[in-house]
Amino acid sequence: MTVDILSAHLPGDRVRPLLRTAEAEDGIAAFSEAFVQGLDDVRVNHSHFLAEDRGKVVGCAGVAEDGSAELVVHPQRRREGIGRALAEAVRAHNPEAGLWAHGNLPGAQALAAALSLKIDRELLVMEIDAGDIPAGGVRLPEGFEDLDYDAAVARWGRDDVDKQWLAVNNDAFSWHPEQGGWDLQRLRRAREAEWFDPAGVRLLFHGDELAGFHWTKRHPDGTGEVYVVGLASAHRGEGMGGPLMQMGLEYLRGKGSPQVILYVESDNEPAVKRYRQLGFEVRESHVVYR
Repeated sequence: MTVDILSAHLPGDRVRPLLRTAEAEDGIAAFSEAFVQGLDDVRVNHSHFLAEDRGKVVGCAGVAEDGSAELVVHPQRRREGIGRALAEAVRAHNPEAGLWAHGNLPGAQALAAALSLKIDRELLVMEIDAGDIPAGGVRLPEGFEDLDYDAAVARWGRDDVDKQWLAVNNDAFSWHPEQGGWDLQRLRRAREAEWFDPAGVRLLFHGDELAGFHWTKRHPDGTGEVYVVGLASAHRGEGMGGPLMQMGLEYLRGKGSPQVILYVESDNEPAVKRYRQLGFEVRESHVVYR
């Protein structure tokens, strides 16, 4: 039986059923939020390769501009060389590409071994039950204020708030391959997500200056997420990291989230230690093979 590897442009309608089938089988999504968006949104500028058998999509790989890639193969068509063919198409497109393996499942490990790839990066998913979130509310020093996005916009205007948010993000994540180096278009595009809630964006102001932000997310099952939390370098060392974290956790608990998750680089030992001290424990591991 012949499987063809084809380049495809915005193949969302054809790939989404495959993603749902794979997630039901694996218990974890093969594509991250950004790669799902890239299936339909030309602005994301992802490249795609489809594995087709007699017109039916049995596998897909997406490649981002930064060289990160994700792939999925239909559960009933695994161990036929489709994953390897997709991975080789990705590497031909970009020899430096890194292949994400969400959950680092046995099939991904086998594919990496076959291609002599090694783990280059590990992203941990940590979780805490809402009942274990430290109590006591948010205590901010004099001069600091917790506002949601809409309240800040009403006071200072959308352009000013967005510019400050962007500046703090790029300052806090200057080292990060996905979160750093954003522009206003990317920030505003991120807010187009179906789940976006301006009340879930907690902004820490010191007077009219944005000191930090805690962008939360709520999943369809109610799970809360510390989506992005960033503190401006000018306010580091002032003890504001804890209150900033608590601002988002309190919001998610108040919305009824039974548990809260977050993503953190495994080699960011200070952050992992801090989250463990708050009560978070590792639930999943996502890795990049190169």
